[in-house]
Amino acid sequence: MEQIAECQIDLFADTLPSLGDIEKLSAFVHSSEANRIAFGKQVEENMSGTGQKASLATGIGLFILGDDAEAVKRLEKAKDCKEKYIYLAFTLRRMREFDEAVKNLQKALDYEADKVNITLEKAATYRYASNFDAAAKELKTLANFENVSAEYHYQLGRLQEAQGLYEKAADSYKTALELSPNHQKALFHLAYRCDLSGDEEAAIDYYKQIASTAPVYVSALLNLAVLYEDVGEFDKAARCIDKVLKYHPNHQRANLFKKDIESSKTMFYDEEKEKKKDRRTQILETPISDFELSVRSRNCLKKMNIETVGDLLNITEVELLSYKNFGETSLREIKAILESKGLHLGASLDEKQFAVPDTFDRSGVKGEYEGILSKPVDDLQLSVRARKCLQKLNIRTIGELIHKTEAELLGVKNFGVTSLNEIKKAISNLGLSLRSLD
Repeated sequence: MEQIAECQIDLFADTLPSLGDIEKLSAFVHSSEANRIAFGKQVEENMSGTGQKASLATGIGLFILGDDAEAVKRLEKAKDCKEKYIYLAFTLRRMREFDEAVKNLQKALDYEADKVNITLEKAATYRYASNFDAAAKELKTLANFENVSAEYHYQLGRLQEAQGLYEKAADSYKTALELSPNHQKALFHLAYRCDLSGDEEAAIDYYKQIASTAPVYVSALLNLAVLYEDVGEFDKAARCIDKVLKYHPNHQRANLFKKDIESSKTMFYDEEKEKKKDRRTQILETPISDFELSVRSRNCLKKMNIETVGDLLNITEVELLSYKNFGETSLREIKAILESKGLHLGASLDEKQFAVPDTFDRSGVKGEYEGILSKPVDDLQLSVRARKCLQKLNIRTIGELIHKTEAELLGVKNFGVTSLNEIKKAISNLGLSLRSLD
């Protein structure tokens, strides 16, 4: 039988490897595509064995390869032992059968499994099941090991992170690393925590520590590449991706990322264009309070939640005039402000006139969608009052209707909440909704 290159751990030897060695074997198998393929062949060669010993080894091998359903079948045929129940628990946990996983972990204790490790795995299983109280209860029984067990602090950190206690989680990961500097999972989650909290410098440092070790930690390299790309260090990002692809040449995300990095390195930066874009952004973000408006105009805009110049580009004259107490004088004030900036009401809507609403199912063909929007509102079979109100707004098609807001419709005389709800229900049946100012 061909031995996996560079790995002396044989799952199918006369004596089953220790749990620690099986964990090392799993890490080695997943460190490259070549290793995974070679190990897959080993497992396949041993699948013909039907005895309890062969069932245990192939069951563990199938778990390592991710074939959970077949792994359970094999493991259930194996001789009762701690390895059988531990790997049954791991497999069932991955299949989200958490209660059964806990039962099997408990059974492992009857076969001299390490109580501390089993308790930690039970805590992890409860955490995966979002039963945080049960997970905390398990960890509480191990409080005496807080000065010696890095895994205890790692599992505590994972639980705290799941509960949203991010600072406490980071402290737990740091404690785990003080007890065991090479605890890769604690190091990765600490790096990821720093990454999410905006401490990019610390995140890069932690990810680099992981990347300098073997076997290859793919997630750490990919995250490190993202950080390097964000700060414009494209060559370093590319080296991270190249290292992933060296061992996993068909890694889909890494291959796509490599193309993105190459595009970023050759991207032309138009400084003048960016300056113009920045100036336009500054104009659009200018608060309405910066302009001299009448009290009535200011109050109306405030009630309509219009706070910036950009907000005015998402609203029409009709919509403004439909609002209570907003008249022609206020309208002229607003238009004068926008004209001084070379803008006009509803400008942002011009390019969106028939854009697909977010609520519409984009899986349909374009022609079918356009057909729905072009249908007359009469097809909605609305009440007389609702139809007359739409006529006053000169709304003839469903496409024209969905570009109106609730405020615009309610601004029409005799158009009440009952008619509004009627219309909303009718268009929601088509997967559509009225325009929102949000």
